[in-house]
Amino acid sequence: MSLKNDAFPSSTAFDLISSSLGASEAERKDAIKKGGAVFAFTLKNSSGETDSWYIDLKEKGVVGKGAAPEGKKTDVTLQLSDEDFGKLVAGKANAQKLFMSGKLKVKGDVMKATKAEPVLKKAQTKAKL
Repeated sequence: MSLKNDAFPSSTAFDLISSSLGASEAERKDAIKKGGAVFAFTLKNSSGETDSWYIDLKEKGVVGKGAAPEGKKTDVTLQLSDEDFGKLVAGKANAQKLFMSGKLKVKGDVMKATKAEPVLKKAQTKAKL
């Protein structure tokens, strides 16, 4: 099942992250060890619509649609535009600069937000956004 939403072009990154986590058991366990949190991403597109995805790096090492895995809470929610998320995943934007300029909002544990970067980097190697 694809996680892509056509109204959010950068959402293809969630499929790439999901496939990189599913590539091997060792990769997934490594990502869970490094991540240790449930990350939610709420993106806003140019039409002003919002949609959410999550990456569970606390227990299962999976990516899904929605604000959180069923029956669970997120540790950190990152809110940014679809365009900025696309740049972030493609390696054309820096999360700290987006945060400092107010383009990336973080709710929850800010320190855990920094642990999402290695997983996004996995998508960078595959992304052609």
